[in-house]
Amino acid sequence: MEKTISSKCIFQGNILTLVKDEVLLENGKISNREVVFHPGAVTIIPVFGDKIIFVEQYRYPVRESLLELPAGKLEKNEAPELTAKRELFEETGFEAKTLKHLKTFYTTPGFSNEIMHLFLAFDLNKKNPRPDEDEIVKNVFVEIGKIEELLLTDKIKDAKTIIGLFWFLNFVNISR
Repeated sequence: MEKTISSKCIFQGNILTLVKDEVLLENGKISNREVVFHPGAVTIIPVFGDKIIFVEQYRYPVRESLLELPAGKLEKNEAPELTAKRELFEETGFEAKTLKHLKTFYTTPGFSNEIMHLFLAFDLNKKNPRPDEDEIVKNVFVEIGKIEELLLTDKIKDAKTIIGLFWFLNFVNISR
């Protein structure tokens, strides 16, 4: 186990904090750790009939539009279930009567504490979406039978979406 010797906040932003820590390693040596602190997030697999609802949106850091499952960060003191319902509505315009928690995982534990809560959403009702002002998203409906084929292409490059879809395929097989 590593012991923190000192910690310095390098950057504090709206969605993350970057800290540089000096740590004492188990072997007695000293090393530096750069850590991104994140409030956590949710990813939702919205099932609408025989389709999954994806969102397509431009992601500035990678400079391309990505096909993703709806997702978003937890607000302060917000339960993951409430975040999932809020983000699903904001991004797709659908409300879920039923949410099922599938898995919780770290996205990149080598440098971040971000934790992702994966939900399955069904019994959906269409309303009008209310995306954040800085989000431009488009709903894309994909037949469940085409998910495996989609995973084998380069059309999905987003890790949380890949993980979510593999969990979904596993969940569907268990339910049959």
